[in-house]
Amino acid sequence: MQTIQLKNESLLEIATFLVRRWSEKDNIIVEISDKVETRTRLQENKVMITPLEKRVGNDFQKYRQFRTSLWYEAMRIKHCKKILSNDHAFGFILNTLETQRIEQLGRRIWKGMDEELIFNYTYMLVARPQLHTVYGKARIVEAFYQHLMFGAIKGEIQSSNFEKIKNASKFAKKIIRKAIDENHDTDWIEKNVTEIIKILDIDSLLTIPVSLPFMKAGMPLSEEELLKILKIIAKNNEGDFGTVDPASVIRGDNVYNEYKILLDENKKSENKGLSSEAIGIQIPSTSNIDETVIYDMHLINGLKMKFREWKYGWKEQHFRSGDEFDEESYIEGHEAFFTDVKKSIKTKIVILLDHSSSIASDAIEYKKATLALCEVLSFLKVKFAVYAFNTENRSVVCWSIKSENMKWNNITAKRLAQIVANGSTPLAEVYDKMLPILQAKRPDIFLTFTDGEPSDSDAVRNMTKIFKGLGINMVALGLGQNTVRSITIANNLRYLGYEKTMAVSRLNDIPSKVISILDV
Repeated sequence: MQTIQLKNESLLEIATFLVRRWSEKDNIIVEISDKVETRTRLQENKVMITPLEKRVGNDFQKYRQFRTSLWYEAMRIKHCKKILSNDHAFGFILNTLETQRIEQLGRRIWKGMDEELIFNYTYMLVARPQLHTVYGKARIVEAFYQHLMFGAIKGEIQSSNFEKIKNASKFAKKIIRKAIDENHDTDWIEKNVTEIIKILDIDSLLTIPVSLPFMKAGMPLSEEELLKILKIIAKNNEGDFGTVDPASVIRGDNVYNEYKILLDENKKSENKGLSSEAIGIQIPSTSNIDETVIYDMHLINGLKMKFREWKYGWKEQHFRSGDEFDEESYIEGHEAFFTDVKKSIKTKIVILLDHSSSIASDAIEYKKATLALCEVLSFLKVKFAVYAFNTENRSVVCWSIKSENMKWNNITAKRLAQIVANGSTPLAEVYDKMLPILQAKRPDIFLTFTDGEPSDSDAVRNMTKIFKGLGINMVALGLGQNTVRSITIANNLRYLGYEKTMAVSRLNDIPSKVISILDV
């Protein structure tokens, strides 16, 4: 089994895709956090999930657990009306019943998850505490959880309490079955939790000790031990899942191809040669950012349609009616063959985004236009990199949004969404930070977006001269609040040594302006 560590960015990308796909909600944010247990905050449209390194098993087994946890949270988003805290018995029991309900509902659609669920149950059982380590009446609740979820308990418990647990588990299964058959939701399930609490003879506010899957991280589990536990789980769940092949479950053939692709993509995305971090260029964290706010699908789709027509030389139009096309008559009077010439853009471009405080009022629209540009460049298969700069703690920071070898995706969009407009415009200092990268990559065009005058014009002129000496075409796009201001900015930029300067007063014009400067 390969032992290459998947980067959190790669995991975050696939996690976000999977949760949105499974839940059928495109605005879900996924955060990988080692500080809290896996949970979903419905009101925030956020899933917080435990990282791979905190889980048990080899890298592939950890990934399978991570993936199944995502599936459960996606099903909660899709089917649950509320998720209570696990800190007290009432919420813990409600969430347990809901886990069973959403699992059964989810399996009706995602039938290929069965083997992964059985595999995940095995590690869930391993992670649960031995009953003798849980004190007071919380032991009864833990035993109920294990009996309902796995059909087995870890350790011994008094026979009188075991009868309560069996009765409560039987009642819970009846409630879950009725909820599914009669299409009841979370509120109806919640009304029946009190009865389970009565059967278990506990207080609804009983404190439940935290039991996290990563509390036993690194605990050795041989394949023989894993197979032994898996067979028990499979046997106990035969009524729901049918007969499964334990050896097939352990192999995880259905998921391994996906995992292998992730490993390959992870290798491709690794920095080759010069490291951005080593020269003072930082990569934004993407763990808790909602990138959907900067997606303007109307703008993106309109631009893609426009450049699709440009790329293929055909214009698509739709009418309610029209003349019938007589191909035989057309062929008699015209050349019988069409030549489809696809245009392509070979230019390599590096884009630098000014995020000084002067754009703060229009930051969202600015990012929407920039993102639309990146979507179109990606659509046209242009090689491009994106950087941004702002000021943090009185120091200028240059951020890597997208390197040349990365794909434009939701991770790069998250990076863009995170940048805060702040500070002045120390353009020469930013250029100096980027010099090693541009010396190594030698793009055809270095395009700077800016809406203000640089702090040191002479220093900018000197840096511009250096870049031009490397054979890089220096281009600047000025951003003004109105036509007069944009013209003034464009005139100012001409004196800084750029080979071409442009200006826009409407942010939505940015993508078209940029495409116009690329060689075709």
